[in-house]
Amino acid sequence: MKTSSYISRVAAVIALSAAALASHAAVAAPVKNIVLVHGFFADGSGWQAVSKILTRDGYKVSVVQEPETSFEDDVKATTRVVDAQDGPSILVGHSYGGAVVTEAGNDAKVAGLVYVAAFQPDAGESPMDLTKKTPPATKAIKATADGYLYLDQAQFHTDFAADVPAAEAKFMAISQVIPAAQSFGVPITNPAWKTKPSWAVVATADRAINPDLERFMTKRARSTTVEINSSHVAYISHPAEVAKLIEQAAAKSSKE
Repeated sequence: MKTSSYISRVAAVIALSAAALASHAAVAAPVKNIVLVHGFFADGSGWQAVSKILTRDGYKVSVVQEPETSFEDDVKATTRVVDAQDGPSILVGHSYGGAVVTEAGNDAKVAGLVYVAAFQPDAGESPMDLTKKTPPATKAIKATADGYLYLDQAQFHTDFAADVPAAEAKFMAISQVIPAAQSFGVPITNPAWKTKPSWAVVATADRAINPDLERFMTKRARSTTVEINSSHVAYISHPAEVAKLIEQAAAKSSKE
């Protein structure tokens, strides 16, 4: 009887330990869904090289094509893609896309945020507010008569994508998305980086967002940050480094 009782107790302990380990493993499992959000003057195709690396490494990648007709529309487009995932996601934003993911990142399915040369506004703050405080080097952003923005094609390579081959930058210039100017001035209501872990890339040769502004925002958000000697489009010119940071975010984020 004593032997039987002892064996039963040992079996129970083993069962409980196995259950605890399984539960811990489920919580600590890396996030496998990555949602990528582009910024002004670009579209989702710019994420192709990063997407290829992430897909090769076993991640499920989704790319948001924001309409850039309004900030509300862009947040809705992003949330729509996040909600379609089969589990938690790492939400990645470039440039203006950083403001979008700062708002959309409050979605329950978002486990962490990655900012790539991106805006990280606080509550009541817009990308325009931040830019006025710390202006970028570029003067190439122009407005249309009906309230949209574009980047002067003659300066696109120098001020937006200096470390991208000239022919590629030229095509980016002639195919650029023309966003609604109003979107740039919409303040954030609830910044997700205050409640969720974040990572960030500072592009040290950025002329579209001042690198010092990027440093200020990442420090304020306490984002795990790397600096890359890159133009504004670090995700195009340095896809391996950007993908590596995204994978680090996925490995260290979990959804209970």
